[in-house]
Amino acid sequence: MGSGGLWWRVAWRNLWRNSHRTWVTASGLAFGFFAAVVMVGLTDGMTAELVENGTRLMLGQVQVHASDYLPERNMHRTIGAYDGVDVDALLERIENHPEVEHAAPRLFGGGLLSSGEQTKAGLLLGLDPDRESRVTTLLSTVIAGRLPESGAAEVLIGEEMARQLAVDVGDELVVVAPAADGSMGNDLYTVAGLFRTGTPGVDANYAVLQLSDLQSLMAMDPGRIHEVVATVSNSRETPRIAGSLAGSLREHPVSLDVKSWTELRPELSEAVALMDSMNFVIVLIIFAMAIFGVANTMLIGSFERRREFAVVQALGTTSGAVSLTVICEGIILGILSLTVGALVTWPVMVWWHNTPPDLSSWFEGFEWSGAQWRPILRVEYSLDAPLISAVALLFTTVFAALYPAWKATRVPPADALADR
Repeated sequence: MGSGGLWWRVAWRNLWRNSHRTWVTASGLAFGFFAAVVMVGLTDGMTAELVENGTRLMLGQVQVHASDYLPERNMHRTIGAYDGVDVDALLERIENHPEVEHAAPRLFGGGLLSSGEQTKAGLLLGLDPDRESRVTTLLSTVIAGRLPESGAAEVLIGEEMARQLAVDVGDELVVVAPAADGSMGNDLYTVAGLFRTGTPGVDANYAVLQLSDLQSLMAMDPGRIHEVVATVSNSRETPRIAGSLAGSLREHPVSLDVKSWTELRPELSEAVALMDSMNFVIVLIIFAMAIFGVANTMLIGSFERRREFAVVQALGTTSGAVSLTVICEGIILGILSLTVGALVTWPVMVWWHNTPPDLSSWFEGFEWSGAQWRPILRVEYSLDAPLISAVALLFTTVFAALYPAWKATRVPPADALADR
């Protein structure tokens, strides 16, 4: 066996001279690995919850507009201007992109909704319910009644708007809105259903109509829409996918502007970036604390073996070889701790991901950066957190072994043998 293998054997033997101390130290490091992965998983779970609720409720992950529509959102600046666009062909072209899953058309308007003596300004949203339900979760929040049917002059409103207008399912609303031809469109609509999203600005201000009904109210042709909202296969890659989609739509006869949710909601994007950066801080704090414990343990072990080190040095072993033995102990301890930590962490993360604890009976969720966070302790796992934590753990054990390794060679062999 070569000299390198010899020092590994010596290091392994030395670790088990005091098996209790070795297992206590390894358990502490394994728990540090477990804590780092779980804490990062919880942070990623909160991030995923905010992004999903912030984008899947209404915003969507990618939006396509006329190039001059944002930021004013002028009602006349529909895709294709006054001539409109072949909506089905545009949707097909967008969905043909390999990383786009579904797309849905939308039309926006503003107007007044009245019932009896109650009148309220509201935002009118015209959409295709079949397509919209594949892209956002807005229509899944209906708590009473049903979705409006095409051609039936029906409207879906938020629960808070219904309270302010003192209406319920089956009641009638007068809707007045500016039309594209300069006139004032007005019609009588039946409240088909109520929705509750948990976001006050949506529940109190939005009224949802069939796309064709809102086009008729606003005197617009069937080819006129304000935006197409789409979902993508990987939400983390949305900016890149949006750029790729924009490139594939450059040859479209109508000038189009493609934006990802990170551009449309920069405050949410910045919040996500902040939470991602916190992951590194969490790992750094946990293993920075672990360094002192490991270093202390290895210092004690080195002190107990100072006579042994003195003997091997007196027999001609170099100081570098003695230091290598201590560093090998740190590496073996790190590998052992990582193995134990991984065996404990992996099943816990899988279980926690599949059955996240629901704390809704203890407290309510909250709104942050316009997105709802439900009181569910959700964890997300990926390769990044375990790999970073594993590298940090191994670095911790090696770094913690450097000082004991240096200290082991500082005592002259004669003094150690004389117990001085």
